[in-house]
Amino acid sequence: MRLSGWRTKAPGRDGINQKAVDAVGSILGSLGADADPHCWVTWGDETGGRWSLMAPCPAGLAVVNVRPGGPGEGSRASGRLIRWGKVQLGELAAESERGHRLVMFQIEGQPIRGTDAEADGVAAFAGLALAGVDGRPLPDLDKGTRRPPATKAANPAKAPARAAKAPARAVPAVRKASGGGAAAG
Repeated sequence: MRLSGWRTKAPGRDGINQKAVDAVGSILGSLGADADPHCWVTWGDETGGRWSLMAPCPAGLAVVNVRPGGPGEGSRASGRLIRWGKVQLGELAAESERGHRLVMFQIEGQPIRGTDAEADGVAAFAGLALAGVDGRPLPDLDKGTRRPPATKAANPAKAPARAAKAPARAVPAVRKASGGGAAAG
């Protein structure tokens, strides 16, 4: 989910106000991430007073801690970029029972869990982090999860006919090796 989508899920509406989002956007830009990235937000004990986000970007994992500030105070945000080679990941685990799903993942010591509808979000975020750590390009989550259609011939009328599947050839289990001994093959 993008940062802009997390505003509707905030337990304290004043904690993720526009001033805080602007402060976070400037920090994310400095770290090499989009201003409205796909990210994971964790709410602190004081939901209106502290929260942090983790946003995968090409160079690494951007981690931003936010204090929205109270009346008369400005929002404060501080961030750091953890290179992909230094990011600590746990396993991605999933469970299903009676039509309900649970997906769990741990990144930088922060457990992330989601059930049912949130499970897809956890899995998508984990996919971003795993791709980054593996050195693969980060997947575009805005495209959806559908796979691209198979490549079709330019002119279906002139498409080559499918060859009949040839039966598998039997491979001998034991061959006689030169020198008279048997060798497995």
